[in-house]
Order: sequence, then structure tokens, then C-alpha cells
Amino acid sequence: MARPRTFDEGRALDAAMHAFWANGYEATSTQDLCEATGLGRSSIYNTFSSKHDLFKRSLARYIELMTVPQIELLEDPELPPLERIRVLLARIVETEFEHRPDGRSIGCLTVNTVVELAGRDPEADAMLVRDQEVRLAALRAAIAAGQLAGGIATRRAPEELARFVNAVVGGMRVAAKGGADRAAVEAVAATALDALTP
Repeated sequence: MARPRTFDEGRALDAAMHAFWANGYEATSTQDLCEATGLGRSSIYNTFSSKHDLFKRSLARYIELMTVPQIELLEDPELPPLERIRVLLARIVETEFEHRPDGRSIGCLTVNTVVELAGRDPEADAMLVRDQEVRLAALRAAIAAGQLAGGIATRRAPEELARFVNAVVGGMRVAAKGGADRAAVEAVAATALDALTP
């Protein structure tokens, strides 16, 4: 008869997610995961089956925690579409400057994973593609609504502007991780808003 688990699987998953977020997939060892979660190797493997499985579950958890609130914001009918994007970019700045254990941002787990594993991990790639499609659809809809209402420039199609904003978000995250200060990252956001303004 198997012994019942005596730990909170959700808390262990969150701890593993933070370890992968801070260090990346390759640089996070099983020992790092044991230390982060407080679990022994056997508990980790019995619960999550492999480091890769734990990483996929961590990535899925991160996507849920980060993407869902962003979509809710982009679909908020109480805010004009350009304001939704302004608030989104402001939130990106805030999150980048919340997590700075050594003076640098730890970035975004999805962006970090694209940079580290793109093309080398088909399962992670598929998760990231799905996440990007959801975010691009929400951006596209907000931009199209803003263009219709006259609050967002119409020089480019909503699809092009959605990809632009998505690239700006990724660039802001990479810049913060690379050591850019808050003023520099805020200036990128302000420039993007200027490009969207009629």
C-alpha cells in the first residue's frame, strides 16, 4: 500500500516554478528543486515523474497566473482600449521590478523559456505557441476596438499592432533582465503608446 502524501503539491509546484523562473530549465538541478520544494528526490519523482514533467507543469502554472489577468485586463469594458494597453505595460514594468533578488529582474518564465529552449523542446514550444495565440487574440481585439472608436492609430492593421505590442512586452522583460533601470523600461512602454496613439 502506498503511503499518503504529506505535502502540499500546489505549494511544491509553485516553489519549483520559482526555481525554474529564476534559473532556467537547464541550470535548475534536481537538488535545486529539492531545496526549493523541501522535498526529497523520491517525492519529486513519485509526484512529478521527471524534471521535465515538473517543468511543464510549472510553465503551465506560470502561464495561468500571468496570462489570465492580462486577458481580463485587455477585455475590460470599463476601460478604453488604449488605456487597457497602457495599464498592461505599466503592470509589466511593476512585475519586472518586483522580482530583483540581485538587482536584476528574473524576467518572465515564458520569455526566458523561448530564449533558452525554442526549437529544442517541442512540448514547451507548443505550450508557448498556445499562450502567445491567446495573448495576441486579446491584443488584436482590444486594438481593433480602439481603432473603431478612434482611440488607436489606424496606420497598421490590428494584427500587426498586436504583434508589435507583444514584441514590446518581450523586449521590456529582456531589457529589465539585462539590467535596464526602471526609467529605461518605462520609456520603452511610453514609446509604444506613442506609436499607438492617433
